[in-house]
Amino acid sequence: MQTMRVRIAALALAATMLAGCTTVQTPTKGDPLEGLNRTVFTFNDKVDQYALKPVAKGYVWITPQPVRDSVTNFFSNIGDVYIAANNLLQLKITDGVEDIMRIVINTVFGVGGLFDVATLANLPKHDNDLGLTLGHYGVPSGPYLVLPLFGPSTVRDAVGSIGAYYVNPLSYIHPDGLSWALYGVNLINTRANLLNAGDVLEGAALDKYSFVRNAYLQRRNYLLSDGRGKSSPLPDYGDNASLPKYEDVDGGAAAGAGGAAAKPASGAAAAATPPQTGAAAPQAASAAAPASGAEETPPLDLNGGPETTQVPADQVVPPRLNFPTFKLH
Repeated sequence: MQTMRVRIAALALAATMLAGCTTVQTPTKGDPLEGLNRTVFTFNDKVDQYALKPVAKGYVWITPQPVRDSVTNFFSNIGDVYIAANNLLQLKITDGVEDIMRIVINTVFGVGGLFDVATLANLPKHDNDLGLTLGHYGVPSGPYLVLPLFGPSTVRDAVGSIGAYYVNPLSYIHPDGLSWALYGVNLINTRANLLNAGDVLEGAALDKYSFVRNAYLQRRNYLLSDGRGKSSPLPDYGDNASLPKYEDVDGGAAAGAGGAAAKPASGAAAAATPPQTGAAAPQAASAAAPASGAEETPPLDLNGGPETTQVPADQVVPPRLNFPTFKLH
């Protein structure tokens, strides 16, 4: 039976290669087989439109939500065996042990995996496969490839899917009719879970092929980097960057218009006096202040209180307006 399934997969791949009669003049980088892939994608889309999607809608109509959730949990628990094997192959010991604990807990306490008790026990659900394991050890992904009835993939992931078949416990169930039936239920249940996503894709994507291809490749890169996708760095403005310095435009304009002749000595003293540092700077500033020829006017107090904002006398101060205040008691 396993030999027959491998032959069917090989025949499907051969039919895909022979069906690639459509050519693209300028294929996208990373997708040199775009013409072939678009042909297979159209075939898969028609099969989904006229076969899988109607069956999935009927499945949703006749099956209550709790039953569908239990079916999803059952096949997810079986898939954890495959995920645990790949985590251990990648030497992710912690993730592999957590996957094994999920299998044991859901199988024993979740009635054969019908209930996801492990998630309630705060054991995370991981996602891994043989294609990611090959990529983890440096095997390049190869060109993008759309497989008939299996959907988007790459050359590396297509090879990994063969390993998924031999690791999946459903492949060893006898009689063979029961094994095929479980594969079919898993396929229909998975398609039923994606009905809403398919409707969004139909309405949002102008080119559905490009959308699916880009989404698939981005997700595979994300999983290969263990969820640590590279993001574009923030621009470097330098460590010594400081805020711009603004001159006192209003004060300078007022001084230039009305008091340019009143303070020639202070300007000359400022030009002739070198900058001073240390404790002598305040003394020099206090000594140079009377050189303006006028007595220093104390700053005005706007509100009459000792702890309010003080405004220098050489600036224009608007008259104080007394507005009534309202206090809530």
